[in-house]
Amino acid sequence: MEIVFLGTGAGMPSKQRNTSSLVLNLSAEEGGYWLFDCGEATQHQLLHTTIKPRKINKIFITHLHGDHIFGLPGFLGSRSFLGGDEPLTIYGPKGIEEWIITSLKLSKTHLTYTLHFVELKEGFLFEDEHFKVETKELQHVISCFGFRIEQKPLKGKLLIEKAIEAGVPKGPLLQKLKDGHDIVLDNGKTVYSKDVTGEPQTGFTVAILGDTRFCEAAVELSKEADVVIHEATFDLETGDLAKEYGHSTIGDAANVAKKAGAHSLIANHISARFLPYHIAHLEQSGREIFQNLHIAEDFSHFEWKDDKLIKK
Repeated sequence: MEIVFLGTGAGMPSKQRNTSSLVLNLSAEEGGYWLFDCGEATQHQLLHTTIKPRKINKIFITHLHGDHIFGLPGFLGSRSFLGGDEPLTIYGPKGIEEWIITSLKLSKTHLTYTLHFVELKEGFLFEDEHFKVETKELQHVISCFGFRIEQKPLKGKLLIEKAIEAGVPKGPLLQKLKDGHDIVLDNGKTVYSKDVTGEPQTGFTVAILGDTRFCEAAVELSKEADVVIHEATFDLETGDLAKEYGHSTIGDAANVAKKAGAHSLIANHISARFLPYHIAHLEQSGREIFQNLHIAEDFSHFEWKDDKLIKK
């Protein structure tokens, strides 16, 4: 699993940070590419990565503030121009379908693929063969949601030497055993998958939270998550402003991760008031509460591998 940050700023673009957007790359897990929020110029940011718009198969919108949605019409149109023909599902708060359809209609933008819309409500959003996704409403100044993405347990690794010792020839029978199927050899012997595979492996959990004050819903979505992505618009000294505008400080983000028992935290949605030379101090103040904390920059690339979060 990989996370690519396309925009990590708050409110409006700055020279250092674009508006909110990130891609959860689940292609290695057969999930595809999921886009979370689509602020203005998200498609421009994609040009600096290897991710193609036509590869995006799901879009999750946390809320309807402009810095999280103003890039959608352009992105959807470009996805057509660039050969996208696979259906695309957009999950978002009430009003997202009306806004997108109206924008496309008035601009006479024709799409070469089908759009599906799912209106967000608290609870399980969907479940497929590999993942289940839960959503809860957070505490912002308008309706705003966070997401919990859980990878289902992985099948145990095939113990190849043990399978060969049992008489299984190299080839497709090994794959069947790996997939959990018992097989019968030519000599009539049955080889059971459970005898030649290891224990199932735990999948990863990622919490991706929209704009919010510190709240219990954020903690619940982040419970024992491997990675929590949480906004940190303000520093510890501007906590009153954070509450007034429905946002979090770096301390709030760190406390959510700490209270949830999470493994790691990536803070984003950073105010333009914080220039590059402020970031080290902001990061350090968060780490005094929760040690395994990173602050995302535009084009930051993280990978979850071998139960560790690696910044690439």
